[in-house]
Amino acid sequence: MWTVDEHLADVLAAAAPLPAIELQLLEAQGCLLAEDVTADGDLPPFDNSSMDGYAVRTADTAGASDRYPSVLTVIGDIAAGAGDLPKVGPGQSARIMTGAPVPPGAEAVAPVEWTDGGTGTGEAADSMGAAAAGEEVRVLRPVTEGAHIRRRGSDITAGRQVLTAGTLLGPTQLGLLAAIGRATVKVRPRPRVVVLSTGSELVQPGEPVGPGQIPDSNSFTLTAAARAAGAIAYRVGGVPDDAAVLRGVLEDQLGRADLIVTSGGVSVGAYDVVKEVFESYGGVDFRRLRMQPGKPQGFGRIGSRAGTGVPLLALPGNPVSSYISFELFVRPMIRTMLGAPDVHRPVVRAVCPAELRSPAGRRQFLRGHYDGAGRVEPVGGEGSHLVGALAMANCLITVPENVTALPAGSEVDVVLLTD
Repeated sequence: MWTVDEHLADVLAAAAPLPAIELQLLEAQGCLLAEDVTADGDLPPFDNSSMDGYAVRTADTAGASDRYPSVLTVIGDIAAGAGDLPKVGPGQSARIMTGAPVPPGAEAVAPVEWTDGGTGTGEAADSMGAAAAGEEVRVLRPVTEGAHIRRRGSDITAGRQVLTAGTLLGPTQLGLLAAIGRATVKVRPRPRVVVLSTGSELVQPGEPVGPGQIPDSNSFTLTAAARAAGAIAYRVGGVPDDAAVLRGVLEDQLGRADLIVTSGGVSVGAYDVVKEVFESYGGVDFRRLRMQPGKPQGFGRIGSRAGTGVPLLALPGNPVSSYISFELFVRPMIRTMLGAPDVHRPVVRAVCPAELRSPAGRRQFLRGHYDGAGRVEPVGGEGSHLVGALAMANCLITVPENVTALPAGSEVDVVLLTD
């Protein structure tokens, strides 16, 4: 029998980050950067207004008040995207919109709320219309130099490294790349994972359940888990216990898979055709692990040539065994293929108020609920079919192979299942 650590090491020895590729920005969401990114230019690329208002010289607004406003001639309008800018001289101003470039001669922007809106009536305007010839604006308070101006390079300066290799690309990182003018980026692609659940007893959720049948839940659990780990996952549910059908499904899926994950058919049984089909490829090894649940496991490669095909992890069919096996073995492989630095779930120490028992020679993984403050309690029983308890768990309580009992109040290792 293999230990958990031996099996995991064997699995990860066959995993490596996928080769980097260049992708369009939105296609790169969820991927990890494969390069450091440096800004080619300044951001903002020019001084621009942060308010709707009037571009002014500060000396022209000194001492301005409601009673004694500064009266300035409006020489033009500047909209966002404007290229031909008027020069603001003494006693002048230019009506300016948010994001528009600050014209030469102007030293600040007086928000429209600080003016009469250019109406000449002394009353603040609610909106800004086009400047009329000879129009004047009354500025009702002094404006300091640089007020309401976003300076060129105040966010990012040219030549600065803005993202490092290994960064996960989410919405804000993609927005930054777009802001500095990048249309594509080099990333480690998300691995494509095909999830198959096997068993003639399986029916699709929502379909009538006949005698001896159960809804297929494993394929949904494992597909969702693969996506949560960062993969692009494809679900193929309810493959019957028929060697020819299973082989045909595998051949169809090999072309789009970087990794294949199956559940069911790895134990000893007269109708377990999974091992028969996988072993016919010559590259899959079925083994027993010193763990509970999840004792039967399969691992290897399938394809045209043994040892060079698509990696395959064959998991037990019981829902709890299948999910725990995914967390321990499949998730680290996916994270390795992504090029992630954190391939394993975090482990913390916590006090368990309940007494724990474990079979000799097996590493026990119990579903638990961790309170985030150093205390963990078991959830549900030990049965590997108890999906209700699994849905309430946020961690796994680990009991080592050489321990058969832990008294209440013992400190245990806890594998956190949430980010």
